[in-house]
Amino acid sequence: MGTRQNLVLIDTNIFVIDLRYKRDIYYQNNLTFLAYIAKKRVGFTTIVNLLELCGILSFNLSEKQLTELWFYFQDRYQVTVLPVPNLETHFPKVNIKGIFDLLKKRTSLGDALMMSVAQEHLSFVSTMVTWDNAHFEDIFPGSVMTPEGFLRCFNSG
Repeated sequence: MGTRQNLVLIDTNIFVIDLRYKRDIYYQNNLTFLAYIAKKRVGFTTIVNLLELCGILSFNLSEKQLTELWFYFQDRYQVTVLPVPNLETHFPKVNIKGIFDLLKKRTSLGDALMMSVAQEHLSFVSTMVTWDNAHFEDIFPGSVMTPEGFLRCFNSG
C-alpha cells in the first residue's frame, strides 16, 4: 500500500454508538476504529452528519452540552467536518434532482442529503465507514465498510 492514506467518510451511527451506546455489542470495535482515525487524522464527515448527531442527542443533552458538542466535535474526534460547521452559514447548496434520484433508490432523506453534501465537498474521499453499509453500497461511489472491515483492511501492519 505504500504511504497512501485512505481518507474516510464517517457516518453518524459511528458517533452515536460512541456517545450513547457504550454497552452496544459493536462499541469496542467502534472505539478502536475512532481511535485509529483520530491517530491517523484521515476522518471526515459532513455538516449533515453533525446536525443529525446533534438532533439525535438533543433529547438527552442540555443546551450547553449540545452547544459544546457542536463546537468541540472536530477536536474530540480529530475529524474534519465539511462544509465547515459555522452556525452563521447557510445550509449547503444541494442538488434536488440528485437527492430525488437517491430517494428512488430507496434512500432515506437524511442519507440522501449527506451523500449530496459529500459529493459536493468530499469527492476526494474514497471510503465510507458505517454500521449500515448495505444502505450505501449502491449510492457511495467508493468502498463502503463497517469499522471492523476497515480495521482489517487498513490496520494490518
